[in-house]
This record gives sequence, C-alpha cells and structure tokens, in this order.
Amino acid sequence: MLKPAKSENATGSGPKGSPFAVMAEKPVTPVFKPKTPTATDSALPFTPVRPVNPASQILGDSGSSEALRILLEATEHIKRADTLHTLRDAVLRLNVGDWQGGSELALQALNIDEKCPEAWHVLAVSRDKCNDFSTAITCYETALKLSPDNPAIANDIGRLAYRMGMTDLAEKFFRFFLDKCPGHVEAINNLATTLREASKIDEAIELLRGAINVNPTDPQLWNALGTVVNAQGDMANSIIFYDEALKYDPNHVHARYNAGNAKATVGDIEAGLSDLLIALPTFVDGSNIMTCKLSIAFCYLCMGRYEEGWAWYDARNAGDSPESVHYLIDRPRWKKDDTLKGKRIFVSAEQGLGDEVLFASILPDLLREIGPDGKLGIAVESRLVPLFRRSFPDAHVTRHHTTKHNGLVVRLFPEIPDWNDYETWAIMGDFLGHYRPRIENFPASNLFLTPDPERVSYWKSQLDDLNSKPKIGILWKSLIKHARRDRYYSPFAQWEDILRTEGVQFVNLQYGDTSEELALAKEMGLDIWTPPGIDLKNDLDDLCALCVAMDCILCPANATSNIAGAAGATVWLLSPDRSWTSLGTDYFPWYPSMRVFFSESLLDWTPVMERTRDALIETFVDVS
Repeated sequence: MLKPAKSENATGSGPKGSPFAVMAEKPVTPVFKPKTPTATDSALPFTPVRPVNPASQILGDSGSSEALRILLEATEHIKRADTLHTLRDAVLRLNVGDWQGGSELALQALNIDEKCPEAWHVLAVSRDKCNDFSTAITCYETALKLSPDNPAIANDIGRLAYRMGMTDLAEKFFRFFLDKCPGHVEAINNLATTLREASKIDEAIELLRGAINVNPTDPQLWNALGTVVNAQGDMANSIIFYDEALKYDPNHVHARYNAGNAKATVGDIEAGLSDLLIALPTFVDGSNIMTCKLSIAFCYLCMGRYEEGWAWYDARNAGDSPESVHYLIDRPRWKKDDTLKGKRIFVSAEQGLGDEVLFASILPDLLREIGPDGKLGIAVESRLVPLFRRSFPDAHVTRHHTTKHNGLVVRLFPEIPDWNDYETWAIMGDFLGHYRPRIENFPASNLFLTPDPERVSYWKSQLDDLNSKPKIGILWKSLIKHARRDRYYSPFAQWEDILRTEGVQFVNLQYGDTSEELALAKEMGLDIWTPPGIDLKNDLDDLCALCVAMDCILCPANATSNIAGAAGATVWLLSPDRSWTSLGTDYFPWYPSMRVFFSESLLDWTPVMERTRDALIETFVDVS
C-alpha cells in the first residue's frame, strides 16, 4: 500500500466564546526579530515540535489571494488614514509572499492604533505563514475579541487549529463560521475535513452529501468526499469522487494529487504516477511540492525503479516547507560524489523513530567504506542512544534534540560543543541511493542492532518461568492517531481469532496506553501477559532484548517492529499491500528475519488475520 505522502460553534461573541486562553484586557503588541539559527548559536530553548498536519492542504489558505482580498476589503471602514495606508501596504506585502514585511507593517499599524482588529488579523496571518503558530493564535484571538462578529477571523483560526492537530477547536470555529455564513462551500469543506480527521466519518459524509445536493458541480466538495471515504480505506470509491471533482475542474490540483495516490494504492501505479506528475508543476507552495515529490518517489520505488525513487526521495531535504528540519551543524553537507574513504563524517537520523532504525541499516556499509582511518559520528533519538552505542562501538553515538526557533524546526546536538572532529555531515537517508540502488544491494544478512545479552537471558528466563508454550509478542497500533493513519492498522477487535489460538502464550509488547484493549481482551477471556518492570515506550534498549527473547512477534510496521527486525528477532509483519517499504517485492528487504502478511484491503483485515492465525498454528502449535 502506498501511503500518501504528506498531501478544513465557537459559542459566544467574544472572549467568552474563545477556546483559547483569555487575553489581557489591553492588547499587547509583540515584537519580532526573526533570525535563522546557526550551529554556533548558544543553546536554544526547548519548544516541543508540533508537526504540521499535512492534510491541511485542502482547507484553503489564510494567505491566498482571495483571503487577502477579503482582508483588504475589511480595512475600508478604517478612518485613520495613516493606519489604513499602512495596513494596505502590509496586505500588498502578503500578496507577494513577504510575510515578514507584512508583520513589520502590521506592527507599525498597531503602534498607531493597538485596538484595530484588522491590524491584528493581518499580523496573525503573517505570523501564521511564518509558522510562528503560538504568536499567530494570540493575534487571531485578539482580532476576534475586538471584532467578534467577523467570520473570516474564525475561519482562519480554525485552519490554524487544524494544522496544529487541535481538531476539537477547529470544529468549533468552522461551525461558528457556518452559523454566520450558511452554505459557504469552503467552510463546509473545512468542517468535513476536520470531522474526518477526528474519525467522525459518518458525520462528515452526511455534511458533504447535503452540500453536494445543493452544489452538485463543485469540485472542492467532491474532492473532500473523496478524502473522507479514503480515510475509511475505501480507495475504489475515493477514486470515483476524485474523478468527479476533476470532471468539473480538470485543473483541481488536490483532486489530481489525491487521485494519483489512491490509484497507486490500489495497484494502478503507472496511472497514479501520471496524475502525480501532472499535479506537481501546479503546486506553488513548498509543502505541497515536497509531499507530491515524495509520492512520486514511492511510486518509483514500488515499481522497482530504485535509482529514480531515491532521487525523488531527496525532496524531503527541501528547506522551504513547514516540515523542513534545519540541522545546526557547522560543517558542509556531504554530496553524492564526495569520497567517503578516510572521512570524518557526522550522520544524523531523520524523522520518526521507526525510520531512524530503518535507515540505520546503511550504517554498517558506511563504516566499512569510511575505514579505520575515518571517523563516524551518529546522532539518534535519546531513547536509542544506549542500544546504538553497543551496536556501533567504533562510532561516536550521541543524541539529537529537535525544537522550534523563530518558526523553524531545528535539530540540535547538545553533546557536541564544536565540530572540529568532523569534516562533513549527512542524514541517514542520504546514503540510500548510494548503498541500495538495486534490490540485490539489500544484504541477505543485515542484523545491525545488538541487544544486551544479559537482558536477553533475563527475559528468556522470565518467559520460561511463565509456562512452556511458545511466546508470541503482539502489537496492534501506532500512538499517532488520526483517521488517515488508522486505516493502515487492523482494529484490535479483528485480532480475536488469532488471540484465541490455543497452545501459545501471547505477550503484550504494545507501547502506550493499552488499558482499554487489555480490558476488552479480559472480558473476552483472552490471555495476554504484560511483562513487568519495563517501559515499552521509553526503555528501547531493554525492549530490544525482550523482542529477541520472543519466539515470534506479530505486529504492524512501527518502532518496535523495526527494532526487533534490526536485532534479528522473528517478526511477522501485518502490512497493507504495496507498502513503499516493500519496494515492489513480496517481502521486506530491509530485515531478513521478517515475514510479511499483506492485506489487500484497508476496509477488511479479516483475510490477512486468518492467514496469520493459520501460519501461527502451523509453525508453533502443530509442531509442538
């Protein structure tokens, strides 16, 4: 399954109805002095990074020409000429994408009249577009407090709340907007998208059906309906709805992009790739350009055209999208034609704990090529440091630290005071095209994580003391929850037939809160043992040892499956068909000890669960 790469009733009429923190009675004008951070800056403060919601691309844009036209019209009633002229100049700056210039002029207007709601609104939009979300929220809320009946402000707040993953708040603001502007197509699209993200699928479908009955030729509504049924895993019907959107507007870029992803997902990869290549030049913003290029990369990889796929995959390095990570390393970045032998190179992990481990599979190759005269530094998430230090004793392993500074996502390396020990740097995925240009380049044996042998012995003893049955570890979900991601994981209730298998002992390896699922299992009379004394989310070194002590692990693709596979544990992966990480094969090339059970449908996982249960009985029950 090709996962689409990252591809819209506030009650009350003022601060009483605002879901955000209540503002001070007197607005306080903020001051901005943005500066791109460098590796020589002093330590930056920790600000947890909230990922921008990639699905926000279909919500409209507070900085679009239409939105700015409405904002400009709102300034017409301003009586002070100096405030009016300054704000109109600010909007002109926003129209050409000069978000910082717009901020500065909006501040000038607020210095003239600090209670001008339009000035606060312009400042909010400019900070929003600079990815300074916390300040944007403050400015939007102040604007709404000063102009409580302005629905455009509520719509912009809703979009920002959605981008930040605050779907409950987004829903309230979009409902507020629709109360003021009934039947507004963009607001209906925004609300339906928010309901979809909150897994309120039926409610979103009913909302869109009613709107389409009134506006049967509106492409935005057909595209939104496609995304909703897509989130259910119903790819076939989503394609029908995307095609309907394209019938009424062949240039609807989001419908074209979504159709491309959906077609690739159902196996029509060439048609999907064609749609994506048509969509790409139509996108104008960095975030959508990056996500479209990644989808194109996944298509090529699933077609077995690896060199092209890895070349397109380099789009994740683009520096002009909200998701871009700025690495604070005071050294030149490694280029593909640079020699590696004898080099002193520092390599950082990338996004997501699972990918940190997955892409680390190239590190043994890199160490061999660098040779004894070179030096390798490795930066990983702090929870992985003990495990990586044992696994790569010839490298210097440290932690990375990701935060936000002036609206930019930055990655720091606090334990490295200077960079004199290194000549160049890279991120792990930079070497995929170098070491894995063909499927034959994936090693038949590539076990690169080394668990603590004493802890492996400890866990084997604990498991043996439990009973003599084969020990089968299970995981069933990801901690990242939203409708678009949930479809890639089999619901816990569909595990029942597997968990009723007699003759094996199931062991809970699922990190995060599992109380609801384990309580349900207990009510069903199912026996799932939870290992005591281990934090399955944070103690990854001990988790690796526990995984190796198991007879088998059943799981979807997540951080634990990657750690277990990299250490050589027997892993049975439950995966959607045509996942890009399978690289167009019928197995999982990254980890030789992993067996994959592919599901042809995201709507019904029953067939793959039955095949997994039968294999479990054949392998562990009949034999014993």
